Amino acid sequence: MRVVLDTNVLIAAFVARGQCHELLEHAARAHHLLTSEAILAELREKLAGKLGASAETVQRTLDLLRSGMTVVEISPLPAPVCRDPDDDSILATALAARADCLITGDTDLLVLDRYDDIPIVRPSDFWALEARRQEG
Repeated sequence: MRVVLDTNVLIAAFVARGQCHELLEHAARAHHLLTSEAILAELREKLAGKLGASAETVQRTLDLLRSGMTVVEISPLPAPVCRDPDDDSILATALAARADCLITGDTDLLVLDRYDDIPIVRPSDFWALEARRQEG
């Protein structure tokens, strides 16, 4: 599957050794991970700003992600979808990546359920989506 992980999932994967960390490791092994400069920029900003990570830690994190993900070039959406422009960038990434799913914890994205036929799922719901796709 072609998978896009929202910034909040990536942050959780690096900050805690929980579900998002397991999901990132699994998806890196079993699927094609895609991202965009917009997601990486938001990740850089949140790691350095909100979480106070050192410049070296932020750079190592971004380098690691770049080594295991394909960075796609995005275009603006035809019309705004979300109240937060960062969320529209996440949707644009999933669209440009031709993603099979977008994984997020962001309620503003989750309420959409899907965008342009791309399922938008919580990290906890990814496993069921993956199982359905393997059965089908």
